[in-house]
Amino acid sequence: MDTLQSGTLTVSGARLYFEVRGTGPLLLLIPGGASDAEVFRDLADELAAHHRVVTYDPRGISRSLLDGPPPESWLDTQADDAARLLDHLATADEPLRVFGSCSGALIALALTVRHPQRFRLVVAHEPPAMGLLPDAAQHSAFFDEVHATFRREGVPAALDKLRAVFGGRPAPPLPEATDNSEFFLSHVMLPSTRCVPDVNALAAVADRLVMAGGQGSRTHDVHRPAAVLANRLGRELAEFPGGHAGYARHPAPFAAQLEAILAAPQPSLG
Repeated sequence: MDTLQSGTLTVSGARLYFEVRGTGPLLLLIPGGASDAEVFRDLADELAAHHRVVTYDPRGISRSLLDGPPPESWLDTQADDAARLLDHLATADEPLRVFGSCSGALIALALTVRHPQRFRLVVAHEPPAMGLLPDAAQHSAFFDEVHATFRREGVPAALDKLRAVFGGRPAPPLPEATDNSEFFLSHVMLPSTRCVPDVNALAAVADRLVMAGGQGSRTHDVHRPAAVLANRLGRELAEFPGGHAGYARHPAPFAAQLEAILAAPQPSLG
């Protein structure tokens, strides 16, 4: 593993914990759901041979402590946090690359639309943009019921119900600094699954977007928005090893696939 550096960045309402590994072009990895930087630990170690890999805990998750209430506008705040972290760590005019998974993919897409000239490539892995689906109303009702179950019966019952979008299987154990399930169910699940990306805005930067999904999650509901968005943008869907969390379960082949995408010719910025 390349030398690990860690730090915190103070932003409005929170302090963001981050880690940096390796040298080379900057690559930001954005976790989703209840995950923190730990979920990318093995993947980041693989990628650090060729990249300066930045991982972090989103605000309210694990070591990124809140200094006030959770923000009302989840996506706007998360995108602002990621942009400020990049401002803090990137050199002037440095072309940036981002990988985001699950709700982290929604943040990555928002970053691309807001700052198109900063990003050389963004890989969005299974964003839970269920509003893009023809049965969006059904999914919205489902997540409302998961949230109601959490309020009524607690975390285990809600997570058990949630696994329906992952093919009915229980979520695999993932590396994490802290169990963030309660915060996820309270403040992340509903706003992230209700996000509907601006397809027209994304179409303007589609040449630097890669929509991605897991080979093992092809039949899962959580996979479907990535396929729909890729089709609407006229892009092929890149398939990665494993399922929704393949980066944690299969870090070496996942990193090799991501490296191949990052090494392909990219559009110039300007």
